[in-house]
Amino acid sequence: MHTTKPTGPARPATMIGSISILLWGTLAILTKLTGDQFPPFQLLAMTFTIATLTLSGKLLTGKADVSSILKLPLTGWLLGVGGLFGFHALYFVALQNAPAVEAGLVAYIWPLLIVLFSALLPDETLTRWHVSGALIALGGYWVLLGWNNAAGNLQWEYLIGYLAAAGCALIWSSYSVLSRLIKNTSSDAVIGYCALTALLGWSSHFLWEQTAVPSSLTQIIAVVGLGLGPVGIAFYTWDFGVKHGNVQLLGVFAYGAPLISTLLLIMFGEGTLEANVIIAALAIAGGSLIAAKRAAKG
Repeated sequence: MHTTKPTGPARPATMIGSISILLWGTLAILTKLTGDQFPPFQLLAMTFTIATLTLSGKLLTGKADVSSILKLPLTGWLLGVGGLFGFHALYFVALQNAPAVEAGLVAYIWPLLIVLFSALLPDETLTRWHVSGALIALGGYWVLLGWNNAAGNLQWEYLIGYLAAAGCALIWSSYSVLSRLIKNTSSDAVIGYCALTALLGWSSHFLWEQTAVPSSLTQIIAVVGLGLGPVGIAFYTWDFGVKHGNVQLLGVFAYGAPLISTLLLIMFGEGTLEANVIIAALAIAGGSLIAAKRAAKG
């Protein structure tokens, strides 16, 4: 049985989920603008605190489904908090241990993984389009990391950053696909996810890190920007999209984010537009489109 085109409520839900992709395109540059002085857990804690306060506006207006949040099963909390906390902890570590453009593009293997993992959901099957797309995207991945080495060897000094970025991809793709299995729960639960993630972030920070203080207005604006957009509103719209929209198409659309991200980094002098970056971006995006061909056809 194959995926059908999104119709009825699924179509607007897919478009709402797409809002997240635009916001996530700013994640890497905003993270870099925060500077190198903030340890990973402190940055995570600060941004998720802002995200919680932002999304809590819905609670204050009385429009949030509080009863649904309170009734969320333990598996739902583990999935949501594990996805948000795990992804961002590793993402901030990746950006601090590898070049921003490469770390960002490695982390953005997650859209392709969503397309592949979604085939394991009820009424989905893995087709030759999925496999072909995966191989093409994997080729782009190796072009990115091994362009200047005849044998495609990794630059070992950035290995920790690459591994952290790969971990991001696995965690976020798993979270996105598994969220489909609890689609009857309200997306308002994201408020709770963000609050618990912030609490875990602060706890980890005070246990293992030394607190850093912002030294410029740019850093403050960047931290607030992260909390409002890619670490705030984006998670709410994404949760709604993957639960009620076409998860495979969202996986395809998500490849607009690394392209936006890379271009922004280059514009701000955090990378250069070289051939390997262009080829890798096109290969990964093209592979994702091919992998979701069946979903697009319906």
